[in-house]
Amino acid sequence: MTARWSRAGRLLFLLGLLATAACGNREPLPPVADPRPVVRPEPGPSQEALRKARAERNRAANAVAAEALVKASAASTAQRDFYDRAERSLRAQGRLRRDRVPLDAPIDPETLTRDFIAIALRDEYGQGGMQAGGGGAPAPLRRWQDPVRFQIEFGTTSDVATRRAYRVEVGQFAARLAEATGHSVSLTDSGGNFIVMVLSDDERRAIGPRLAQLVPGIPPQDIAVMQDLDADNFCTVFAYSRGAAPVYSNAVALIRAELPPLLQSSCIHEELAQGMGLANDSPDARPSIFNDDEEFALLTRHDELLLKILYDPRLRPGMTRAEAEPIVRRIAAELLAQSL
Repeated sequence: MTARWSRAGRLLFLLGLLATAACGNREPLPPVADPRPVVRPEPGPSQEALRKARAERNRAANAVAAEALVKASAASTAQRDFYDRAERSLRAQGRLRRDRVPLDAPIDPETLTRDFIAIALRDEYGQGGMQAGGGGAPAPLRRWQDPVRFQIEFGTTSDVATRRAYRVEVGQFAARLAEATGHSVSLTDSGGNFIVMVLSDDERRAIGPRLAQLVPGIPPQDIAVMQDLDADNFCTVFAYSRGAAPVYSNAVALIRAELPPLLQSSCIHEELAQGMGLANDSPDARPSIFNDDEEFALLTRHDELLLKILYDPRLRPGMTRAEAEPIVRRIAAELLAQSL
């Protein structure tokens, strides 16, 4: 699912203070008749009644705020139900597995080399966003040179708990990517070069102006792809380089806010890892998230090894398959020998 183009309250409580003055031993003044009727104040509400009233007001305010926060169109609500059913169905079929080293899918240097060539040196999409047939279009090796800084952008329908959970998960996954690649990868609050957008259906359709701000020079057709994303696409990622350079400078991933937890995590793993330079999917890659069969939900050891190969200093951005393959084969053999 990767595409790549080179074009680049506080409340203030006021307290009233009462002061009394003591008189000396003077004769008291004679009383002065007050023509106004004496009105004795009714007893005020008890402290308990006041506490209950405040609590009720707070509950009402919180309910209104929560309703506004999670407000979604009928289309977004229907999509949330659709993706819930999709996740349940996939899990019932034994898919969306979470095992990192599955015993039923051993790997060897030959299969690791084959999968790297298919995933890192081919593109799922060609120029103009058209899906490439025949396992993808041949492409040079691409990766990041600058440190990768993930920045998460939320729509207004994402509540505080959701935002906190996303930041924790993306931050942890960034550390895992950094360990696998040996490259600098982290989460930042601002100024990121890899934008992760978490949007509801309504928010996604109106994201154009903000997206153009976050990724200057992003092609209008890419914005259109995100705004019109097919319902069967849970998420997507676009990575960009400057001019024709094989080095990434910016990326943007889109994750639907309507996704249930496991599909959400699956999108974080796949799109952020693909945005590191593993741009293609392969039906032969196993055990891998870079396979459209959805057998595995989360990054596997096989996938970590692909990332480690991609950022090995013996490989250079721009290498063709003919140049890279013998080096990849040697690195794959070394990595698997180390794990024996």
